[in-house]
Amino acid sequence: MPRRAFGYIRKLPSGRFQASYLTPIGLRRTAPSTFGNKTDAGQWLLRVQASILDGRWRDPALGRQLLIDYARAWIDQRPGLRPRTVDLYRWLLKRHLEPHFSLATLEELTPLAVRRWRANLLSDGVTDTMAAKSYRLLRAVFNTAVDDDILERNPCRIRNAGDEKPAERPILTIEQVQALSMLVPPRFSAFIMVTTYGCLRWGEITALTRRDVDLDAGAITVRFAYVERSTGALELGPPKSRASRRRVDLPTPVVELLRAHIDHYTAAESTALVFTGPSGRPLRRSNFNKVVGWEQAREALGVPQLHLHDLRHTGNTLAAGTPGTSTRDLMERMGHDTMRAALIYQHATRDAGRRIADSLEGEIERRSADANRQDVARTGGEHVRRPARKLGLTPRRPEIRSLQPGAGDGNRTRTVSLGS
Repeated sequence: MPRRAFGYIRKLPSGRFQASYLTPIGLRRTAPSTFGNKTDAGQWLLRVQASILDGRWRDPALGRQLLIDYARAWIDQRPGLRPRTVDLYRWLLKRHLEPHFSLATLEELTPLAVRRWRANLLSDGVTDTMAAKSYRLLRAVFNTAVDDDILERNPCRIRNAGDEKPAERPILTIEQVQALSMLVPPRFSAFIMVTTYGCLRWGEITALTRRDVDLDAGAITVRFAYVERSTGALELGPPKSRASRRRVDLPTPVVELLRAHIDHYTAAESTALVFTGPSGRPLRRSNFNKVVGWEQAREALGVPQLHLHDLRHTGNTLAAGTPGTSTRDLMERMGHDTMRAALIYQHATRDAGRRIADSLEGEIERRSADANRQDVARTGGEHVRRPARKLGLTPRRPEIRSLQPGAGDGNRTRTVSLGS
């Protein structure tokens, strides 16, 4: 009987036939099931041989890896992930993937299984945001499995399942930012103002040192950022991206407030952190709300849902609304590599500006008409033009509190005009 050109077939004691073959690197692989006759086994081997010749073949042993094991290795081996992202991925894997897929292999996951998993997450009360993050992680893992020639297609095919639709975040007015800086303890007044008007991330402002501040030039330089790991460890490293290393100019009143803060609260060494807790240690995201009385401050401000990151959001929005600010200008100030976020802020600012202008138009006309009617009544019918300030149309120069150098966290203050 002639020898087969590809693969091997043998008859088992049960009377059924087993087919096997050698992979391109010489490893033996056996068909996932036996065959009732030799012809069927031969046809299966012909299909495997054809897939090898045309490049469609995948090593079935790789597909039989457990998904969770492959995902853990994917996280460990993924280049360029920031520490907090690693912590998030590991948490999502343990919380939302492992309970559902603990025994599932890569080849077993079908589009139907993925849809059922996502539906179960949502029905169990997992938020849309967490479900989207979990789905994006699973999709990314399977994208790599396809790149590794383990699978032919990614089973994650639910349209828009990875999109997050976060609630609209509050944007503070200049007056609200000023008020918030006075509602927190004096030690953190400058922190509020610099975070907002410097458009800084949490890790960036908490890692700011004396040598990063040029008070004469009115600017700060972002060189490093703190990351607080899920273990509680603080790690000092580079900021989020290459573009995040940047120089940010501050408004003069904010610079003066920062100068007073440094004189009063910052140690003399050039490497001393500008903003610390009362103990002089680095600020931690995990206890910041308690240290500054954040909940009480935002309640008093009338914005109970305010998050600290909303200060950066506010600063970005105010910067986008500044006349003459280009997309490139905004990208550099925000510390972004791409135009996407800058364009979102610019478009949102244009839309908001138009709505505000339209809303104010009727109010201005109403107040002007009321004022003119009063003038006509006083002058016996003669029309008198009222100055704009009497109508409340000329903005007053708001003031912010700045700290006088001195001992302790007293309430001695001076006012610094924000300018018009």
